[in-house]
Amino acid sequence: MLPQALLDDAEELALPPLPERREALTGTDLKPGRVAAAKRAFTTRRVDFSLACRLTTKCAPLAGDLVLARVESVGLHARLESRDGRRCKLYPGDEIIVAFGARYAPDQFEAVVPDDLGPCDLAAGGGVAARVLSRHSKNMKPTRIIPIGLLGDAEGRILNLRRFALNDVQRPTGNPVVIVVAGTSMNAGKTTTASSLVHGLSRAGLKVSAGKVTGTGSGGDLWSLVDAGARTVLDFTDMGHASTAGLTPLEIEYVALSLVDQLSSGDVDVVIIEIADGVLQKETAHLLASSRFQSRLNGVIFAAGDAMGAAAGVNWLRDRGLPVLAVSGVVSASPLGGREVEDAVGLPVLGISSLSDPVLATKLCMTLPVFATAPLI
Repeated sequence: MLPQALLDDAEELALPPLPERREALTGTDLKPGRVAAAKRAFTTRRVDFSLACRLTTKCAPLAGDLVLARVESVGLHARLESRDGRRCKLYPGDEIIVAFGARYAPDQFEAVVPDDLGPCDLAAGGGVAARVLSRHSKNMKPTRIIPIGLLGDAEGRILNLRRFALNDVQRPTGNPVVIVVAGTSMNAGKTTTASSLVHGLSRAGLKVSAGKVTGTGSGGDLWSLVDAGARTVLDFTDMGHASTAGLTPLEIEYVALSLVDQLSSGDVDVVIIEIADGVLQKETAHLLASSRFQSRLNGVIFAAGDAMGAAAGVNWLRDRGLPVLAVSGVVSASPLGGREVEDAVGLPVLGISSLSDPVLATKLCMTLPVFATAPLI
């Protein structure tokens, strides 16, 4: 079932179901204990592995498909983040279970879901199998993996992350304040900004939920939000995606609105939402320009690495009608850079100490009008 925000629109918003694939019926049986012995990635944390009993090489992978693979050579990602967050050292010959997905990471890899089960790459340490197309010049080659087969259940159906996604909830009747953290790029300081704000609001006694609605599956950002004091923390992997790169505009909106609904349920005062990558990334740009998504948020804090990026980003957001509250991120570490931003865009530049201050954090977020019940356009 779609979230209410999408049900209010026409039939074309219905998400296409996964194709019914039973190729595992003609595959091989998994030996007892083989799944348990494999190193299982963070992206698979919601999967019920008791269902995995067959293995097939009879069909091309789709995003989200679970694959048992063997490590051929160790490259950039020398460790695999496990389901509980531990980073497991990888050795050639290790068997791992990861999920297929695309990757959009200007500081690391550009990668796509391959069209066959030939040798491919570990495109992210959280457990994303893909075919790397390009990499940043500072990086080593990716860890190379050999797919052994897609995992299937007793009925021959290929196991996909979407099968284990959270059930949709009705749009909550309460009106928590929803603050979005966006930025110029990877490593601009978005997660630090979001975590610091969660910490400040939590210190003020407010009930805070937090989530990351786009990006590549990894637990690091989620653990940061948990450590900062968020009561509920979710991300797109909870909605059945190892990565949001390459999703359609509808799918991006569906994931984001579903997560906002999940995080707004119950007794919540503030929801903090992080959007990955920079505002020029295709999926990020679409989501921030979406009237459905804009109707659910109250303000944006923009993380930037320098003053020019901050000025361009704030103006980009303002051109799309988004209420920008402040600038933060790496640029906030420089008093001089901060003054350049304030002169250019007329907004405060808030660093970790300011966002973590309970008085300032509350003033920033809780004096805003609540727009969560605004009609959808």
